[in-house]
Amino acid sequence: MTTESLAARTAALTASMTSQAPAGFLTPFEAEQAALRAAGVPAGVAKPGATVPDVPLLDAAGEPTSLYRVTDGRPAVIVTFRGAWGPYCNVALSAYEAELLPVLAERGIALVGISPQKPEGTASTLEKNSLTFPVLSDPGNKLATELGFNTAPTPDALATLAKLGIDVAGLNTDGTTGLPMPSVLLVDADHTLRWIDVHPDYTTRTEAADVVAALDALG
Repeated sequence: MTTESLAARTAALTASMTSQAPAGFLTPFEAEQAALRAAGVPAGVAKPGATVPDVPLLDAAGEPTSLYRVTDGRPAVIVTFRGAWGPYCNVALSAYEAELLPVLAERGIALVGISPQKPEGTASTLEKNSLTFPVLSDPGNKLATELGFNTAPTPDALATLAKLGIDVAGLNTDGTTGLPMPSVLLVDADHTLRWIDVHPDYTTRTEAADVVAALDALG
């Protein structure tokens, strides 16, 4: 059976939200997404060969850990996402659980999800998507900042999120509105970045099949 692509699933999500929202309500998001697409991937994004830092993290119970501790000497696929409040994030994480995790497990490669949200948001992410791979909170959005793909919603987008009951600063561990661009990183056991796919427009995500193809190409 052919698995529906993430692109098709996110497009269907966009169409559903557009059909249900009052006229003009989504305009701030559409303007933000258009600007993100126009700007593209930031010029300073880390390139393959860079060292991925051992950023401090919190688990779903609020206990401190770090990226290196979680990956435990294994190669890893690291997925950055915005938070449990992001519908596109949940679609992608569920797809990675079903389609990517089994492949990685066979190869001894860790799968790790990271967002700047508070630990309770991490717990919600794990529960609502029935995830079995580690998902951690990155206080201060340090990984995305150090690797050059940090961003923040526009004021108009933040105001519209607030109308939906989503307070990004209140949900983030550090009380700011900083977010990562949704990205997937392939990292060696020695913490060297081997491949990176950054999505400035948060309505699009890396296909699981593309991650597997990148792993195959890297050998």
